[in-house]
Amino acid sequence: MPLDFDSLLAQLADLSPRLESGDWPAKQFELLGEAGALGWFIPREYGGADVSPRESIDGYMRLASACLTTTFVLTQRNGACSRIAGCDNTELKAELLPELCTAGVFATVGVSHLTTSRQHLREPAIRAEREPGGFRLNGTAPWVTGANRADYVVTGGTCGDGRQILSVVPMRAPGVTVNPPPRLLALNASQTGSVTLNDVFVEDRFLIAGPAETVMKQGIGGGAGSLTTSALAAGAAAGTLRRLGEERAARPALSEIHDPLVSEQEALASDLRAAAESSAGDGASPESLRSRANSLVLRAAHAYLTAAKGAGFVAGHPAERAVREATFFLVWSCPQPVQTAALREFACVLV
Repeated sequence: MPLDFDSLLAQLADLSPRLESGDWPAKQFELLGEAGALGWFIPREYGGADVSPRESIDGYMRLASACLTTTFVLTQRNGACSRIAGCDNTELKAELLPELCTAGVFATVGVSHLTTSRQHLREPAIRAEREPGGFRLNGTAPWVTGANRADYVVTGGTCGDGRQILSVVPMRAPGVTVNPPPRLLALNASQTGSVTLNDVFVEDRFLIAGPAETVMKQGIGGGAGSLTTSALAAGAAAGTLRRLGEERAARPALSEIHDPLVSEQEALASDLRAAAESSAGDGASPESLRSRANSLVLRAAHAYLTAAKGAGFVAGHPAERAVREATFFLVWSCPQPVQTAALREFACVLV
């Protein structure tokens, strides 16, 4: 019997503190599979759920309010699934998508070097060289979530002429090395680290897109795109504000802090849903929504820590964890306009 979504949220929230040990969220993904969340971005013809952008954004917000780490890992898996599902390679879709509907096979993405990470380097992070029947890849994908658990990683490289490719790389292919993940400020259970490709040959049958200029802008899958990160921030803020509300129950004076933040979170959530279903490009820009979400999740976490007083400063308290997790949004897939907005807010430069 499929797991009820409210039951899923309750179980994820209960299991969430245990992820501080850094252990992989295996049980959480079993629960996600039972609830049907692993098929969100997979078409029904391959056994998936094929949910709408609005439904996925709403689902991500609810999941992140229960467990940010699990939801983050899910976005990386879904990012791989959506890019495979959105490509024109029908054989690849038929081979991989049905098995990706279950928790038994895990795919992830390593594409930050094609978007926001290491763009200042003169040499590409991963070089792609055309050979008969495929491409030879050399280099390092710097941020790959769950690489040591993955069966496949969706990544890409840059050819000599500047064009890029996007491809599925089987993790058991000769030349693939998963490097030990570094210790992070938060979300260590995501086991995010780098993957080195040393003369890895990827057959054409694994090609998703390219060669093309800026391959990540070719419209290959991606679901709700940049709204996903904002949705997780909005969801994490909702979870933090729920716990701040518990503090308010004992201290009614906190209402003047708690209530405006809740109203702000609800307005942001509404705007994210509207943006997800808008096809005309009207409404708030993704960058402005992300800036609002980043600001809110940081302020909510610090408000909760302040309200919790000294107890919240003790390792293991939900408040100190909320503060650490909130900072993740300052570095995860954070484009320059959003960085600038955050720095201006920190410096109180509001014009």
